[in-house]
Amino acid sequence: MKNLKTELSVALIASNEERNLAKCLDSLDGIADEIILVHNDCVDDTIKIARRYGVKCFEENWHGHRDQKNIALSKAKKPWVLCLDADERLSPDLLASIQSLLQRDSKNEADGFAFNRKSFFLGRWISHGDWYPDRKVRLIKKGLGTWKGSREHDKLHVEGTVDELKGDLLHFSYPSMNSFVTKIVYFSDIYLQRQLDAKSQWRLSHVLFRPIWRFIRAYFFKFGFLDGFPGLFIAVSTAFAAFFKHSRLYEQNSYEQPESSAASDDDRD
Repeated sequence: MKNLKTELSVALIASNEERNLAKCLDSLDGIADEIILVHNDCVDDTIKIARRYGVKCFEENWHGHRDQKNIALSKAKKPWVLCLDADERLSPDLLASIQSLLQRDSKNEADGFAFNRKSFFLGRWISHGDWYPDRKVRLIKKGLGTWKGSREHDKLHVEGTVDELKGDLLHFSYPSMNSFVTKIVYFSDIYLQRQLDAKSQWRLSHVLFRPIWRFIRAYFFKFGFLDGFPGLFIAVSTAFAAFFKHSRLYEQNSYEQPESSAASDDDRD
């Protein structure tokens, strides 16, 4: 530790993250007094890597992103808690900001802190469009935060004031185009289940207009074109993701088919 006045817990979730976990842990660079990892269904070296770093590991069944993160958060014991995913890392600037915060009197600080998340995709940092700035609340005083929102789009809610820290949280979620497309299908399954639970009605207007708006907003209004071809791919793929997820309910309804006329046709033969 570097003469920090306030202790910090780091709460992580992971499943088969051997590719990312060590670099995530290295980026903490001594600021964490304890690191909590809630893991599920790991068949690679995720747990072995975590234990090598002295991480406290807890195996849980998968409960969805939101609930899994709340389990990890509940196990943290220190006055401040930093919530991360295994595919995220602290930039040097963000690390310095957190170190500075922990060296101050926490009584005079906000109850939570937000910072921008910056993603690496197709060989470059994405600095525009829907992906940046991607403001995330991730650092909170213990007992004053809860993960809320839907199972696929969770958000850390703070009971109190929120301030901002300088520096980016670095994100390495998509190692390839294929991984990006795979997650489109995964998240559409969750969205479809939410629609079914809410007994929502399929709307052609959502299928037609929401994808168009997502592309225009990301590529033009938010300057996604400045990120070159990766910016174009993200805008087009995000628009397709909107088209796809809003189409799934139509597909589901199409399974409710009328009785087949095949039997009566056979009877006429």
